[in-house]
Amino acid sequence: MQKDLTHGNVQRTMLVFAGPMIVGNLLQQCYNIADTWVVGQFLGAGALAAVGAAYTLMTFLTSVLIGLCMGSGSVFSFYYGKGDKRKMQESILASFLFIGIISVILNIAVFAGMDLILKLMRIPEDIYTYMKKYVWVIFWGIFFVFLYNFFAYLLRAVGNSVTPLLFLAIASMLNIILDLLLVVKWKMGVGGAAWATVIAQIISGVGIGYYLWKKEPELRFIGNGISLKEACSKEVLPEVVRFSLAASVQQSVMNFGILMIQGLINSFGTAVMAAYAAAVKIDSFAYMPAQEFSNSFSIFTSQNYGAKDEKRVKEGVRAAVKTSLIFCGIVSVLIFLFARPLMLIFVKATEVKVLQIGVQYLRIEGAFYCGIGLLFLLYAYYRGTGKPEMSVVLTVISLGTRVLLAYTLAPLLGVRMIWWAIIIGWFLADITGVLYMKKKKI
Repeated sequence: MQKDLTHGNVQRTMLVFAGPMIVGNLLQQCYNIADTWVVGQFLGAGALAAVGAAYTLMTFLTSVLIGLCMGSGSVFSFYYGKGDKRKMQESILASFLFIGIISVILNIAVFAGMDLILKLMRIPEDIYTYMKKYVWVIFWGIFFVFLYNFFAYLLRAVGNSVTPLLFLAIASMLNIILDLLLVVKWKMGVGGAAWATVIAQIISGVGIGYYLWKKEPELRFIGNGISLKEACSKEVLPEVVRFSLAASVQQSVMNFGILMIQGLINSFGTAVMAAYAAAVKIDSFAYMPAQEFSNSFSIFTSQNYGAKDEKRVKEGVRAAVKTSLIFCGIVSVLIFLFARPLMLIFVKATEVKVLQIGVQYLRIEGAFYCGIGLLFLLYAYYRGTGKPEMSVVLTVISLGTRVLLAYTLAPLLGVRMIWWAIIIGWFLADITGVLYMKKKKI
């Protein structure tokens, strides 16, 4: 099921390849939303606030591993486009060992530092018990997040975006079914919602690994005649580490900034926390296709950059920008018009204050999705052309601006300044990324 992205109509190739990735992330958002819906409707605003804060924490922690896998995927797709299967196999073994060790260390560290983490997040006392119960369970899924994402990015690097979708679909449906059973029927509370997610993560991680081992022998990280010495050579390992760490830093800095924003939001009380927990799920769902399209664009760019086809890379840039901006414009209109009905999916009509805050968030931030859409493409472009460090720079600009403005202005002018700080950060990073591209003529 491998696909060479160095031939064929540029826009059609990217869209066809991106399709399963977009659908897969939609499914992933669906089972995230299932947690939020079940908790919000059956356990109340306090539990919803706790799960929402835990979701932000887990997004930060897993972004470290997802970024590492994403960066390694750029190396894999580069060598695949170049036609160097041997180097690709060496990179696969090196990256599996490198990221696998980090995932184990991270998993141990979060259990050891659980109380400190919750304290730093400024969790209100009325939801602290909910939060601790939820994260104690959800942390067990971290290693399996690594497994799924490593194999998913490996398969996508060689043009197979369908198989990761199938395993994600199975996990998504299982998570929704388990949510209903564990929380609604068996009354296991927030712990039940967490176990539903962890079980789904185990199935997807182990399942996709087994598939790759049986069906894609040339992509195995052992058994292809590649020695540990070759994988850890000065030519292979440093390149894997460079791309992996750059993408991981970019992803983790981005989500660390989001985590800091969550801490500020927590200081405004349970109503704001609950509104943000629901609204951010809608927000993530809305711009997710643009994010996944940019991941497709990154792999397209990396394969063609490896094949030294600069003309095709430039055609890809034009097609990607056009596609992303059109999509983001349409979604912005829809979110602005239907903000309240969307909030009512997660929040009861009687929660008037929560609804009001959530609608405000969606109508401010949702009007400017073109900013985040372009920023995703810039991240993808710099990863695909061998300059992953520039993605880190843009992330620091975006998140640094967001955090600085939010912490400075929100205590004085209210929570809405947090929403405006996010938008300003997007556009400053966009301007920087475009100007750098024109200056360096890349």
